[in-house]
Amino acid sequence: MKYALIGCGRISTNHIAAALRNSFDIVAVCDVIPEKMEELLEKHGLAGDAGIARYADYRTMLAEHPELELVSIATESGKHAAIALDCIDAGVNVIIEKPMAMSMADADEIVRRSEERGVLVSACHQNRFNVAVQKTRAALEDGRFGRLSHGSIHVRWNRNKGYYEQAPWRGTWAEDGGCLMNQCIHGIDLLRWMMGGEVVSVYAQTRQRFHGYLEAEDVGVAVLTFADGSVATVEGTSNVFPRNLEETLYLFGESGTAKLGGTSTNEIDVWDFADEREGDEGMAGLKEPTSNVYGNGHALLYADVADAIESDRAPYVDARAGRDALEVVLAIYKSQRTGLPVELPLGGFASTDMEGEF
Repeated sequence: MKYALIGCGRISTNHIAAALRNSFDIVAVCDVIPEKMEELLEKHGLAGDAGIARYADYRTMLAEHPELELVSIATESGKHAAIALDCIDAGVNVIIEKPMAMSMADADEIVRRSEERGVLVSACHQNRFNVAVQKTRAALEDGRFGRLSHGSIHVRWNRNKGYYEQAPWRGTWAEDGGCLMNQCIHGIDLLRWMMGGEVVSVYAQTRQRFHGYLEAEDVGVAVLTFADGSVATVEGTSNVFPRNLEETLYLFGESGTAKLGGTSTNEIDVWDFADEREGDEGMAGLKEPTSNVYGNGHALLYADVADAIESDRAPYVDARAGRDALEVVLAIYKSQRTGLPVELPLGGFASTDMEGEF
């Protein structure tokens, strides 16, 4: 798989590691800061590889390497959509870091154009590949929960001033959003996916409590109503002292209850079902070791995308999944802005519509 990476910042190491794990042919890397490319390549023992081209302009990279089969985008969030659309226009399959875009218009255009042109797009919601998440999804698809009553996601993390000083675009409405868009969108993706997907309304409150040097929120809570009548809550914050506490997902059904915990939904804390089966013993207490909050899912997501390209099928986490997670975050923002519940589908709203909120 001939591969290139655009954006060599904090998360890029997970992308290069995933490409190497899947034996991709790394054709090129791209970043506007040359030192970041070299630091990334050196970290993975690739600094001396003259076969990996370096670019400051991704458009030049796309033009000079028509052989590319897959590009991943790991730039500032506000640049994701424009780069993705250029890749789609060039006929190159793409993995887009979360969030897929910062506006519904851009997200919908990525979905539309990729489908029209037959280009594969995967939103990088890698936590879907966590062992705990996969076990829970299998139980859900097997009907073990019965009819769902409600669910919730809680992302209780810490992001201090040093984190934002590393990259001044963080916490801005144009390039990042706040804790719900940056830290919580993976959990929101899991919640919507597990609860059945079709959200019909969102009511929310967000605040900026401890990060007055940012434009965006550092805590938010929301109530989601689904088409089948079930409800769910979202609680997300970057205000937890002194370090990341947890990312927990709860699902409550008429015949099953599950709680996924750990710092990134990588553990199973509760596993109770009416139809107790062989293998259930020991599920509560399952822990998938991870070296950081990003988990182990990048390599599995990359493997799935490569297989999807070769098999001419949709990826496990497609563009619509990225669009749907973004829709919930933007609906939360709009509800805060208007003080009212927001009906979905959501159209014509962007993170920049929140400018001046705090």
